[in-house]
Amino acid sequence: MDKFLIKGGKPLHGTVAISGAKNSALPAMAASLLTDERVSLHNIPRVRDIITMAKLLAFMGASVMVDSFPGADYSIEAKTISHAEAPYDLVKTMRASILTLGPTLARIGVARVSLPGGCAIGARPVDLHLSALEKMGAEIVTAHGYIEARAPRGRLQGGHVKFEKITVTGTENILMAATLADGETVLENAAREPEITDLIGLLRKMGARISGDGTATLRIEGARKLTARITR
Repeated sequence: MDKFLIKGGKPLHGTVAISGAKNSALPAMAASLLTDERVSLHNIPRVRDIITMAKLLAFMGASVMVDSFPGADYSIEAKTISHAEAPYDLVKTMRASILTLGPTLARIGVARVSLPGGCAIGARPVDLHLSALEKMGAEIVTAHGYIEARAPRGRLQGGHVKFEKITVTGTENILMAATLADGETVLENAAREPEITDLIGLLRKMGARISGDGTATLRIEGARKLTARITR
């Protein structure tokens, strides 16, 4: 097996630049689909999944600009979502692509996202996402390895969602979807990881009304529109 051999005895000194966390950056990038204004994200790590998410957002119609020097700063502007789809060729390389489902469905009322496992038969790891969206009024079918979702009358409805088991990406997906739903959404048994807190912070800067940080119960009051400006 691979291993590191470390010989100590020498004092350490100097500075190290620490990049942001991938698990926080990916949902933040997906959240840019919730608004037609520019979202600026700073200190994004330079890893393959981030590059894939940027390609996916660009495929969907967003303008994605990155300044890699001296730090990885992303500027994402989804004035329109021209392709409400996350194709298999991109999803197969990054399971976090499912995070585009909630914000796309909430923003334009339709979404088509490849299942991470293609046409795999049996229980799917995203079933918790789908059942939660159905509780918010979404009509969902799966065909040919794709999730095809539609919000009647173009908008999701606030609802009461209790996850059967804790899911980080499920919490993130429904949290984003709820920010543009009609009425209040209550999420019970929600994940409490640091990336959830980071996402809530970003959504608040976009104007979302969310309470319950750090607890297993989140309350989200839906808005007609989110912005990229700090409003509170």
